[in-house]
Amino acid sequence: MKKRSGSYPRVRVEGGGVGVVSQAGAVLLVETVRKSGLDTAISAALTSWRRPRAVHDPGKILLDIALATALGGDCLADVGILRAEPDVFGPVASDPTVSRLIDALAASGPKALAAIRGARSQVRTRVWEMAGANSPAADDSVIVDIDGVLVLAHSEKQDATATWKKTFGHHPLVAFVDHGSAGSGEPVAALLRPGNAGSNTAADHITTAQLALAQLPKHLRRGRRTLIRTDSAGGTHAFLDWLSKPGRWLSYSVGMTITDTIHQAVLKIPKKAWTPAYDADGTERPGAWVAEITDMPDLTTWPKGMRLIVRKERAHPGAQLRFTDVDGLRLTCFATNTKSGQLADLELRHRRRARCEDRIRNARDTGLRNLPLHDTAQTRIWLEIVPLALDILAWLPMLPLPGKTRRWEPKKLRLRLFSAAAQLVHTGRRRWLRFTARWPWTDEITRAIDQLKALPSPG
Repeated sequence: MKKRSGSYPRVRVEGGGVGVVSQAGAVLLVETVRKSGLDTAISAALTSWRRPRAVHDPGKILLDIALATALGGDCLADVGILRAEPDVFGPVASDPTVSRLIDALAASGPKALAAIRGARSQVRTRVWEMAGANSPAADDSVIVDIDGVLVLAHSEKQDATATWKKTFGHHPLVAFVDHGSAGSGEPVAALLRPGNAGSNTAADHITTAQLALAQLPKHLRRGRRTLIRTDSAGGTHAFLDWLSKPGRWLSYSVGMTITDTIHQAVLKIPKKAWTPAYDADGTERPGAWVAEITDMPDLTTWPKGMRLIVRKERAHPGAQLRFTDVDGLRLTCFATNTKSGQLADLELRHRRRARCEDRIRNARDTGLRNLPLHDTAQTRIWLEIVPLALDILAWLPMLPLPGKTRRWEPKKLRLRLFSAAAQLVHTGRRRWLRFTARWPWTDEITRAIDQLKALPSPG
């Protein structure tokens, strides 16, 4: 009987292998870019930044950085993982060329930002049309969530300051289109702000909302079909006035701070006016109730048609109660201008804003955990690259991935699909990637590629 030397088999390791492609599953991202037309749109948008006799196209360079970020990279140098596989990703610029492009775009300021955002908006409309029933606007309505995110800085980056959480870094505002429970989310705005920027700054919320609306198809940039959701940071007179401005008429569901006026109004609500709240699956939630208090506080200075809805529920174990809570029950409040629907449905719709926290967590895993560039102008370009990577990661599940796989987050996509290696075979003047049959998700990869190739090509 042989004596065991360990739990795993021993293998000899050496370099010099050929014919194998690492990160071969990333061909799904490449095909998504091709079918969406993102490559041609970005290249056309950045034509002005292409130098005479330049070898590399600026649009391709920017997309290569976005693809590397989608694969888990967190700095410009990570395009090296694409440079190592030219048969899949094509020619990739050197690190100095990449840095020079970022410097040139940063020096152009708003012009470069507008070019990138315009290309993304153009492609987004096409992708949503191709997605059909999987589009977030399939029912001709859309929900946009706005929230702040703290990004820590571990060095003296420009505009990095102390934050309200006593950390050090930046405090961007981001906006995501909600794909609902069947999908993920899609980034539509990222506004860079210093770390000491206020959470409830109305001007920043308005700017972020404007950037987000510009990313939507034209018929959804105004009107009740577009719902803006925020937490209590958005519950300001100026922001709600802007959302409700005649001619804009956006729908909103915005958290409100429990002021003394609201607290006193809650105390006057008769017991029979409270109705059971709903759980995440739409069933009644024990120990939670909702009621409307629109007629109780004075709302004459607020936008016409605004409704106030409050929720009370038993505090979760270990939760810290506040002075504004009543009889051991946690109180929350939000404002909306939606006229129809049961109170419990409206409250559940507002509470689903918590999905935005998942989108932010995914963004942290896709280049937002650390802002790697020093200057503010460069960081603004990086904050366009991160949404570009997240766009591709959102469009891939939306177009070819069915069922449960459409809900896979970036980390799971990287582990199960993108990290798969394949054998590169040249035959019949064609190149083939052959994934091993032993990989548990080879069928998902090949099926998704087939569905992507079946989509109409742009132009």
